[in-house]
Amino acid sequence: MIMLLLLAIVGLTSYYVYKSIKPPPPIPLPENVAKNSPRIKLSDGRHIAYKELGFPKDEAKNKIIVVHGYANSKDVDLYTTQEIIVEFKIYFLFFDRAGYGESDPNPSRTLKTDTYDIEELADKLQVGPKFHVLGMSLGAYPVYGCLKYIPHRLSGASLAVPLINFWWRRIPPNLLNAAIKKLPFEFQMTLRVAHYCPWLLYWWMTQKWFPSNRDPKKTLTERDIELSETYSKQSYKAAVLRQGEHVSSQRDIIAGYGNWEFDPTELSNPFSDANKGSVHIWCALDDKQILRDVLVYICDKLPWINFHEVPHAGHWIIHEKKHFEAIIKAACTE
Repeated sequence: MIMLLLLAIVGLTSYYVYKSIKPPPPIPLPENVAKNSPRIKLSDGRHIAYKELGFPKDEAKNKIIVVHGYANSKDVDLYTTQEIIVEFKIYFLFFDRAGYGESDPNPSRTLKTDTYDIEELADKLQVGPKFHVLGMSLGAYPVYGCLKYIPHRLSGASLAVPLINFWWRRIPPNLLNAAIKKLPFEFQMTLRVAHYCPWLLYWWMTQKWFPSNRDPKKTLTERDIELSETYSKQSYKAAVLRQGEHVSSQRDIIAGYGNWEFDPTELSNPFSDANKGSVHIWCALDDKQILRDVLVYICDKLPWINFHEVPHAGHWIIHEKKHFEAIIKAACTE
């Protein structure tokens, strides 16, 4: 009798643990999803939703693919004014990264798969042999991927307040330790779980026993909070995360903070006199999430990267009109 009771307890406990750590399946998109946004079909069968803006592709002088950040989408609100589009003859391509918005999830999502999604999207839409990639915050890791895996396709790259992976191999440990300690404790723990035990991240983000509440306001300046009001609205969040948080934002964290096959300081300059282009990193000096010293170290090792310091600006720098215009002008003129 005691043995049966123990077996029952073990069985129930195992079932509870399994149910707790197993993420739910993605929430299916409606059959008519393509009526809301155009989508292309990738070679692996997944669909990517996108949005085009600006000059026609065959007339544009500058073609910029925008890679949205964490818990965001192709509908990210940027100052893509008609004036700047006309001045630099820009074609903008926005898209929902895997699992976000109206793009199908990728259960095997990594930095490399996100990179090749960009390349295949550009090919399917006949963007041309070369394009500029602009990534913001966590959305900068696919830009690093483009510099590593498809440098021959780039006319340039811009990284605005790019993420720091605290497990990069060639960055001094003291810098990475200082960088992660810049974040609140619960943020640190979430990123450690994502790196060391990615299979536990869904449980960590939903459990109630330990502090895991990642209140974004703890890492934003007052101006950042004002700029983020649009993205804090429940209707916007619901559209971005409509397929579930695990296949979108949680998979994003796992891909960005997992083990990379390379370190940023190992990148080679993709541009020369015969292959013109430029790479830019934008650092906001009041950013509460990104440690300036790490970005400075990377740019010291890679002097071909143009490093821009922006005073009195926080993590949401790209949503400020004057800063966004400066980022675009640098991308189109250097």
